[in-house]
Amino acid sequence: MLRTVFLTLVTLAIAVGGGTASVWQALQAREGVGTVTIGSWTAYPSMGAPDADPYSKARAARQGLLALGRAEGIAFFATRDAGGAQLSRKCSYRIEGSAPPARFWTLYAADPSLRILAGDRHRKPALQSLDVLRNADNSFAVAVGPHAKPGNWLSVAGSGAMIFVLTLYDTPVSGSIGVEDVELPQVLRTGCDG
Repeated sequence: MLRTVFLTLVTLAIAVGGGTASVWQALQAREGVGTVTIGSWTAYPSMGAPDADPYSKARAARQGLLALGRAEGIAFFATRDAGGAQLSRKCSYRIEGSAPPARFWTLYAADPSLRILAGDRHRKPALQSLDVLRNADNSFAVAVGPHAKPGNWLSVAGSGAMIFVLTLYDTPVSGSIGVEDVELPQVLRTGCDG
């Protein structure tokens, strides 16, 4: 009798513990169920849709995100540079290329819990499509790092990991043309302090 109770408790502990660990792992992963990866960037295209998969809904709820619906826009997250290295606030980066068609877009650096990083207190913590200096072919280059750069510069300070967030608003990418077919800017590491 005691053996049966003990085995039942062990089985329940393994089931509950294993289930909890697998859900935690799935929610921590930046890639997997419901994601689309393009270069350094990852998106969750169905996160704000009524038919979103349970993991996308759980990610939005856990992180406190106001997820955009398919007709409203889409957010792309970069945690690694083009070489595959983890993004760090002690390093400088260059985000270059063009943004997919959108009425408006924003670009900012965030900590791993997606809180915006404010570097220099005299600078705006985010760039937007209306303020970015562009080349003749409509491409742009944004310097990101702790040291001021001429042109488009996104200031970050401190130490630890960071994430770049590129959000496209009112864009055909989130609805009709498909997320997999877009071209996104490259994230290139240009140097590190220490």
